[in-house]
Order: sequence, then C-alpha cells, then structure tokens
Amino acid sequence: MRYMMIMQVQPEAAARSAQELDMEQVVAVMGAYNEELQKAGVFLSAEGLSDASEGFRVDFTSAPPVVTDGPYTEAREIFTGYWILEVASREEAELWATKCPLGPGVALEVRRVQEFSDIDLPEDNDWLQKAQEWRAGQQ
Repeated sequence: MRYMMIMQVQPEAAARSAQELDMEQVVAVMGAYNEELQKAGVFLSAEGLSDASEGFRVDFTSAPPVVTDGPYTEAREIFTGYWILEVASREEAELWATKCPLGPGVALEVRRVQEFSDIDLPEDNDWLQKAQEWRAGQQ
C-alpha cells in the first residue's frame, strides 16, 4: 500500500520554533530519517515545496476556474513537503509517520494513495488502462 505523508506547517508556530534551529542540524536529522526510510525499502519519493508566495490556487466553484496567487492570508496551515511510502499496512505507515523528525508547529497528514482496484470501473476502460500504462512507465 502506498501512503502519502503531507507536511503541514502552522506558519506562526513554526516561525517561532525555527528561530532556535540550526539549519545544518535540521538537514542532517531529516537526511538521516530519509536514509532510514530508504534502507527499510519503503521510500518512494519526497520533495520540499517552495514558499506559498510562489504558489497559486485554482478555484473551480465558478466557470471558468479562478486562479489566485499566494500567499493566502486565511491559511492556518501551509503544505511544505511530502513523502510517498510503500508499506504493508496502515500500522506501518503510522510507525514511519511518528518517527518523522518534525517539531512544534508542524504536523503530518497521512493518506493512503488509491490503487487502480479502488476505482469502480471495468478493467477494460480505456482511461484506466492508459493510467496503468503511465504508472508502469514511471517505475
């Protein structure tokens, strides 16, 4: 099963905590965590995201959709990075999530990545077959 761990930062709390952090130490601790995931064979990918001020949001409540540049003053949490893990169970995903070296003002949201078998379509559906081919080509 694939699980995605999405890092969520509460900007005010994280900013207070970050003032006391040594960035070299942060990178070393996170690097060691990523290395542990890789050695365990559960690491598929991980990326950090740029600052929210560089992002944009697409709102589909109207036609055509409306694009709004960041940052978003109403946001209480900002997504700052993610990991995708391949694990045997939810319990294993929980284990790795609780080992993540994050501090005050940061949380992880963990969601199972849907498999093709979760989609209620006949196996001969053209788009489902293409999606399976795309995913196979990425591996």
